Amino acid sequence: MSTITWTEDHVQYTAAWHSENGAPAPRTVTVADDRLSADHAYRRVKAGEALLWQGDFHNGRQLLQALGRRVDRTPARKPPAGDLGALYEHERARRRTRASLLGSLLIRLGPDYELELRRAPEVAAACAAAYGPAEADRVVTFTELLGVVSAYRWRQQGVEVPALGARVYPDYGVFSPTRSEYVDLVADAPLDPEVRTAFDLGTGTGVLAALLAQRGVPEIVATDINPRALRCAADNAERLGFARAITVTGPALYPPGRADLIVCNPPWLPGVPTSDLERGVYDQNQSMLTEFARDLRAHLTPDGEGWLVLSDLAELLGLRPVGYLPRLFDDAGLRVLDTLTTRPRHPRATDRDDPLAAARTAETTTLWRLRAG
Repeated sequence: MSTITWTEDHVQYTAAWHSENGAPAPRTVTVADDRLSADHAYRRVKAGEALLWQGDFHNGRQLLQALGRRVDRTPARKPPAGDLGALYEHERARRRTRASLLGSLLIRLGPDYELELRRAPEVAAACAAAYGPAEADRVVTFTELLGVVSAYRWRQQGVEVPALGARVYPDYGVFSPTRSEYVDLVADAPLDPEVRTAFDLGTGTGVLAALLAQRGVPEIVATDINPRALRCAADNAERLGFARAITVTGPALYPPGRADLIVCNPPWLPGVPTSDLERGVYDQNQSMLTEFARDLRAHLTPDGEGWLVLSDLAELLGLRPVGYLPRLFDDAGLRVLDTLTTRPRHPRATDRDDPLAAARTAETTTLWRLRAG
């Protein structure tokens, strides 16, 4: 773990630096408190300076919001409205810039994850759940700490999954099943009562593995590359009473052996993830999608099926060529038995202010039923 250094009252201090997205430790760090105005702070972070907050906690959060408003007001030349691919790249670049600037406001966690700031909340339990046991002082971005606390609340209350008739409890850094349409597709797809074994590839919270267990599949192997997801899926299987049916393993996409049913809901957009959470959104070089299709035949039983659940948002944004999936299946020696399609019901699907509204309103999510062909 790298370190950062700053000077306070002519004394030099050093602490461990932690960043979930792998951002390097800032080189120039100065202390800041309630006397710092938002305008002055904005000028300093734009100049590349990181600010270690030592004022009132709630004032620090308000400063973060003020910095966000100033970033959002900064004019930027947008690509033509009809070029959805260029708009997507522009929007992602804008978000990266925003995250980088807001990530310049830092906060120090003590050796037991305590915050020595006025009106600071208790964050030790949230940090221990996200980071593991405390070892020494560490510095994180204010935005990361707020994300840790927010994720802990989600972890405590859980996410209701209507198709499951129960809640699942996402861990920090694990993609939460807040979009229910892909779960509904797996719940509605015709399931042969003779299916005895299933693989859930890229299980995340384990929601699809739990759904298959609920539908009567007696033996399920759930895989993931993310250690947090493996712990999360195992915990949810235990909570839901499916621990005997679900085995959780990783980091390989496919476990050894064959299965009657193999389900995969890969990240829906090609791109480079910058954190564990983004691994649920971006599939670098479409490697997971490609590996699923390429190796499916080798892991299916003779009459087995593969279920691929994927949105067409990438095609609508020009990130994946139209017709790519049928060609991928054909090259892998697979044939399409059937498809089930639905439209997303999340709030962004109907948000007219979203720069990508044209793509999101046209988006569909499809479950492809595949068999060796």
